[in-house]
Amino acid sequence: MLNAGPNRDHPQVRSRTLSRTPRVKLSSDKKAPPAESPLLTRIVSSLDDDKAEDIVKIDLSGRSSLCDAIVIATGRSTRHVASLAENLARKLKEWGLSGVRVEGLTQGDWVLIDAGDVIVHLFRAEVRSYYDLEGMWSVGEAGAKAQKPERVGSAA
Repeated sequence: MLNAGPNRDHPQVRSRTLSRTPRVKLSSDKKAPPAESPLLTRIVSSLDDDKAEDIVKIDLSGRSSLCDAIVIATGRSTRHVASLAENLARKLKEWGLSGVRVEGLTQGDWVLIDAGDVIVHLFRAEVRSYYDLEGMWSVGEAGAKAQKPERVGSAA
């Protein structure tokens, strides 16, 4: 049997064929961060005004169906954590959000405020370091780079 064309399985022919293939240069440009929602901006501003410490925003868009972002902040005491939560819940209702849920307000160690697209975690310092939510949510998906939380405020 006669072979009319080059034998592509032969190593020399294969290497010549592959060397002629144009190479595609991948862009090293990083994707621009998603635009911050007005709700997230207001929440962070409110916590900063109320002297919350070590405010962190974690973007979860595309990573979780639960919410688009998480805000984590620390209060100096159980009373401060409860005050931060009460003030934020009141402001969220003033801003027209209905169905805002607040959990853990009576203990004041860890208060969770569900504002729909944004979930806010307010901690005492010891409780925050114990649960390490930043570390948990900073773990990248399989094959993806880990996304570091964005620290906000002067303590960053």
